[in-house]
Amino acid sequence: MTGNHDHALPSQILEAIRQFDTCNIANAIEKFGVRLRNEGYTRPGLQCVTGGFPRLLGYAATARIRSSDPPMTGSHYSDRTDWWAGIQSLPAPRIAVTQDLHAESGLGSVVGEVHAAVLKALQCEGVITNGTARDIPAVACMQFPVFARSAAVSHSYTHIVDYGQPVRIFGLEVRPGDLLLADCHGVVSIPHEIAAQLPEVATRIRVQEQRIIDFCQSPGFSTEGLLEVIKTTDRGN
Repeated sequence: MTGNHDHALPSQILEAIRQFDTCNIANAIEKFGVRLRNEGYTRPGLQCVTGGFPRLLGYAATARIRSSDPPMTGSHYSDRTDWWAGIQSLPAPRIAVTQDLHAESGLGSVVGEVHAAVLKALQCEGVITNGTARDIPAVACMQFPVFARSAAVSHSYTHIVDYGQPVRIFGLEVRPGDLLLADCHGVVSIPHEIAAQLPEVATRIRVQEQRIIDFCQSPGFSTEGLLEVIKTTDRGN
């Protein structure tokens, strides 16, 4: 397994990042100029099928599956227990990130109640997939968020093709060990080299944005005053 998990971040930094949503973190990443503004996050279509507005942060444990065709050998997930060792080689917290190679035409779910229980026992915080999920009420009761394309009835022929390799989820390339933050907006990949600095920058941006929001909601609102607040905020960047 290859990836970006050689140096796990301290728990206090992870907890600080978890206080922000993906939009805040995406804004903070932009300030460092480490990648283009149209890279590093999922495209529209991913949703939290288990409901609510959970926030998921962890290191990616990647795998690729096929769901429409029978496997050459074996029959289902339990035939690939080697993936479990791959997951456990990553630092916690972990997120199972699974690409369905048949996502557009796939008939089978990527995760259901049993597989979710296994992944949670392996200290995964949730699942991110371009495929589908089933047993959704039961998985939701586990407090195990699943971000997926949609729901499905059957697991069909779902089987693991490989694991520990780069995957692509709604336009986002994810390598094993990548630090991901997911919420109702989608998933953002957090560059390791700037991760420790993001909470401070995100806090500053949020304070600046709140000044504009507060003025817009104040009794003394005027367009002239709004322009001045925006100019002042820009000068503070």
